[in-house]
Amino acid sequence: MHLAVIQMSMDIEESINLDKAEAMVREASAQGAQVVLLPELFAGQYFPQTETEAAFDLALPVNHHPFLPRFQALAGELNLVLPLSFFERAGQAHYNSLAMVAADGAIAQVYRKSHIPDGPCYEEKYYFNPGDSGFQVYNSAYGCLGAGVCWDQWFPEAARCMALKGAELLLYPTAIGSEPPEAGEIDTQPLWRRAMVGHAVSNSCYVAAANRIGPEGQMTFYGNSFICDYTGEMIASAKRDEETILYGELDFAAARRFRAGMGFFRDRRPELYGPLLTLDGQTKQSS
Repeated sequence: MHLAVIQMSMDIEESINLDKAEAMVREASAQGAQVVLLPELFAGQYFPQTETEAAFDLALPVNHHPFLPRFQALAGELNLVLPLSFFERAGQAHYNSLAMVAADGAIAQVYRKSHIPDGPCYEEKYYFNPGDSGFQVYNSAYGCLGAGVCWDQWFPEAARCMALKGAELLLYPTAIGSEPPEAGEIDTQPLWRRAMVGHAVSNSCYVAAANRIGPEGQMTFYGNSFICDYTGEMIASAKRDEETILYGELDFAAARRFRAGMGFFRDRRPELYGPLLTLDGQTKQSS
């Protein structure tokens, strides 16, 4: 499978971001990409840095959405898969969602971000309900894809669930950058990448992340988008401050052979993992 990952900066004007995203998707397609990953909430700047009621106006339902049909038509025209991050309104609920657009332009499924962060500059619990879709995979014409959204990428349970369902490639659109002063001098970029590379190693599958770059409000987003293989080796990696498209050619057959040989899934002991289903690690006794 031929994969492309887009790293870009976001303007205040939505139309500028959408035009740039489309142009970069077209460029990736011209280079042979069959799946193209854009960053989280790529239509605008990262609004959850602050709690503002007016930002809820950005949430719209999947049906009659203002820009999803444009990218559905693009996917159908170019015969590629587009996982699209967007702010979804469903009734009185609001979700940080991802529409998996198939190569024929149809929305194959909608994933709603499961893990919602809450802290300075990441005020997402104010805006987003915890996702109720569960972890999904999409058996595309090019391979079996799993996708999480940003904070999901830190959780090994999410990656393992998608791998158990057959995901051969884990995709993570993201928006992450500099931490607020109260967090100290920490640079989370190396940790961020190590966490996802660990998913690749532990599940013997490919992993890709698409981040944004540049200053927005109180933050500077640090890019470093990447594609790594099923052993954790880097296939392609971006810098902190460049708009770019990364490319990777993925050999799923080789990954399947390697995965079977490593025995990670053969040697699992699900009957011992009960504490993972609790918050405090204590397996509850039945009364």
